[in-house]
Amino acid sequence: MATAFGKILLITGNAEFLAERTRTRAVAAIAAEDIECDVATATAGGLGAGELAGLTSPSLFSTSSAVVLTELQDLPDAAQDELLAYARDPSPDTALILVHAGGQKGKRLLDALRALPSVHEVKHEAPKYERDFARWVATELRDHGARIDEQAATLLVAAVGQDLRALAGASSQLVASVEEGETITVEVVRRYFGGRADVRGYEIADAAIDGRLALALEQTRWAETAKVAPVLVTSAVASGLRSLARLADAPPGLAQGDLARHVGVPPFKLSVMRRQLNAWTPQNLARALDAVARADLDVKGGASDPAFAVERMVLQVAAARGH
Repeated sequence: MATAFGKILLITGNAEFLAERTRTRAVAAIAAEDIECDVATATAGGLGAGELAGLTSPSLFSTSSAVVLTELQDLPDAAQDELLAYARDPSPDTALILVHAGGQKGKRLLDALRALPSVHEVKHEAPKYERDFARWVATELRDHGARIDEQAATLLVAAVGQDLRALAGASSQLVASVEEGETITVEVVRRYFGGRADVRGYEIADAAIDGRLALALEQTRWAETAKVAPVLVTSAVASGLRSLARLADAPPGLAQGDLARHVGVPPFKLSVMRRQLNAWTPQNLARALDAVARADLDVKGGASDPAFAVERMVLQVAAARGH
């Protein structure tokens, strides 16, 4: 079994949940390798000159040690030089885990660390589009030894939302709920998550974008009664409108798969979106997105009546479609 000692694990990227999970698993592997290993955690921004050497020095009470250094992007310049010096010749009795939140800050340090043979990097970038979240779900389930079809993965994202921690939990629940080797289908997802609030947000978005105002308002009021967080509704409508805007701006002549990647949705959704887009102009889409942005600010800013803000948004989106 490969040892973690004498090596450096570099965890980078803006997907906080995935970075946290990788860090937790790495610490657990270190503990399994040496149950008496001391594990220290420090924030990089607070390290002064010489402190890193103290953290990576042998412990008086254990033959091995481990250090988790978070927020690596904030490491002061003086400590960066110390870290690079250590990384060039790491202690064989110390395991070092570095966590960088992504972005350009601290890029010089990252590039220098990546060039060293002692450093192994694990990158975690958060999915960006609905299609990317569905693919992430499929990969998560595959890691659990399960399979899910594309439509079912898309429905799960709509049902649970785009929070990776929640999606990981939902994936674990689905794995435990189906027979070994059974493909997770739309029917299976509906069985366990069909009543989730986020599905209602997705349905409200579709109804408003389609101009089915009575249905959109009915579902909006149902969501309010069911104590659905208003931000879930505004984010669902915003996502639907942004996808339409990307479809409208797509270069002509793209193949189905390339167009789906450009829009950020699964290919099977394109036919529905093309039909929806027939009723929208770029100006009307911009007007509707402005209405959603105002509602989003209202509900996140603690408006006195967030339910009114959501209902007004639905009315304005439907009205924009009709202009």
